[in-house]
Amino acid sequence: MSTTPITPESLMTLEAYAKYRKEHKPAIIAHRRRRSVRLGEHLNLQFEDEQTIRYQIQEMLRIEKIFEEEGIRGEIEAYAPLVPDGSNWKATLLIEYPDPHERKRELARLIGVEDRLFVEVEGQARVYAIADEDLERENEEKTSSVHFVRFEFPAAAREAVRAGARVKLGCDHRYYPAHVEIAPETLAALAGDLRG
Repeated sequence: MSTTPITPESLMTLEAYAKYRKEHKPAIIAHRRRRSVRLGEHLNLQFEDEQTIRYQIQEMLRIEKIFEEEGIRGEIEAYAPLVPDGSNWKATLLIEYPDPHERKRELARLIGVEDRLFVEVEGQARVYAIADEDLERENEEKTSSVHFVRFEFPAAAREAVRAGARVKLGCDHRYYPAHVEIAPETLAALAGDLRG
């Protein structure tokens, strides 16, 4: 796929995408995996970029069989804001509990977890996530199992990442304390999302 702005004209037809999808699925999966970070057992952050979002839009058009311009524009408007713009990382947070009873219990305990995620660039202050700018995804009883988060970096942190600083992803929610160093291969992919 390309790295141009996502417009209706830049997307493939349903037929062209069906063929592309069949031929490129392993590469698409590998790209997504390289941009994913597991935080503990139950949190998975999928860091988005133009390619992952373009793929998501094409998938939605395929699943919903959308081929009219108005519907295509609607999908672009829904997903295009998740493409990082040079000063940030944007991610889809998935809270994963396979057992439905455990999931229900934990989503009640983890209210606010999306606001307690942080990125710590070596030698820089923590950057906390800005969550769910599109719509509210929790209520008084529980949080959602899917959130959209943005980590907005000051210039010094962006420069440090691009220069090879180590970076941790963490959470300091009282019921989910965790942190992990971002693997070099993933960090190299994410560093490409940042500009000076």
